[in-house]
Amino acid sequence: MNQIKKDPIAASLNRIRGQVDGISRMYEEKRPCVEIARQLAAVRNSISRVARDILTSEAGACSRDNNCGQLDLVLKELLRY
Repeated sequence: MNQIKKDPIAASLNRIRGQVDGISRMYEEKRPCVEIARQLAAVRNSISRVARDILTSEAGACSRDNNCGQLDLVLKELLRY
């Protein structure tokens, strides 16, 4: 049986979407702001991790393919935040 390997970045993005949906529900339910802030911090960390993973992947592809034209742009964009 062939197993289809899931894209870890897509899986992380889907998990982040779930976290954001949960935060929205928490806000609508008027949950304590400390709880919401904790979840927002978790989402921010998750987004940073995904950005790092994407950059690492792009850097690896750049070095393998010897095509680094976009890498400078990607780095500048990610480092803005």
